[in-house]
Amino acid sequence: MKRRKLGRGGPEVGEIGLGCMGMSDFYGPADRSESLATIHAALDSGVTLIDTGDFYGAGHNELLIAEALRGRKRENVVISVKFGALRDPAGGWAGYDSRPKAVKNFLAYSLKRLGTDYIDIYRPARLDPDVPIEETIGVLSDLVKAGYLRHIGLSEVGAATIRRAAAVHPIADLQIEYSLIARMIEAEILPTCRELGIGITAYGALARGLISGHWTKAREQAPDTRKTAPRFVGENLDHNLTLVEALRALARQRGTSVAAIAVAWALSRGADIVPLVGARRRAQWAESSAAADFTLTPADLAAIEAAVPKDAAKGERYAPFAMAHLDSERKG
Repeated sequence: MKRRKLGRGGPEVGEIGLGCMGMSDFYGPADRSESLATIHAALDSGVTLIDTGDFYGAGHNELLIAEALRGRKRENVVISVKFGALRDPAGGWAGYDSRPKAVKNFLAYSLKRLGTDYIDIYRPARLDPDVPIEETIGVLSDLVKAGYLRHIGLSEVGAATIRRAAAVHPIADLQIEYSLIARMIEAEILPTCRELGIGITAYGALARGLISGHWTKAREQAPDTRKTAPRFVGENLDHNLTLVEALRALARQRGTSVAAIAVAWALSRGADIVPLVGARRRAQWAESSAAADFTLTPADLAAIEAAVPKDAAKGERYAPFAMAHLDSERKG
């Protein structure tokens, strides 16, 4: 797998990263053995960036990654961790906490669960409205100096917040949703990151499976959190699946899968963008990572844009309560 550099001063990583969230939470039951095998398959294919959050399965995901990495050279893996999301015993949400003392607490637990003495990229999962971003980045900067962190990242924040954060300490990357049907960053956020030398780790490159080529109307009531997202229900889903069928026709012409076409499109958007693929099974990983084996031609890209024009998707990308926490979606 080719390499890409995350930001002006960030780490070099494989051009596709593995997102591990679904192995522990949100998408229904997962198979532990298959999850471990998927992480191993990704690493063996050249992946170096492994993404998680300390709240994925209330720490389960970090423990799973630690198990998968046993026997591997720690320096060959770039571990990215999101922190700050508060959960309750029922799995609900209780906001975000990015106070300096809370950051240190979250980090202490993540280091223990991951079985490591440092984390490569550490980032607040969302902007805490009660804590100035300068305070959060300030304590993260201190933790970099102390050797507990290698780099600082951000997640789902807007251009103004990015500038404020970068004024305190260099930011390696912004983790944010970016796919064929989620292109909101192109107007202001992506240009700001490029101006400041900040990379993009594009989660949701397959729109949580919606543009994987495998989502069907029958899965509308699937026992996972996607059924709360407007893009996955009702007339919105009907419309969005017609976009997927248009992509399927293009994939057949190239002799590949819808998933590979979608990930290849994300790769084509710039060398500063690293798509994250949220595979839970080896077959999913193999299908999506095939994007690294071919390059879309100008004709391919034109056909993709015609099949799925910008802003063609219907429905918000999150449920209203989650959208309210996205600094990246705030106007003005």
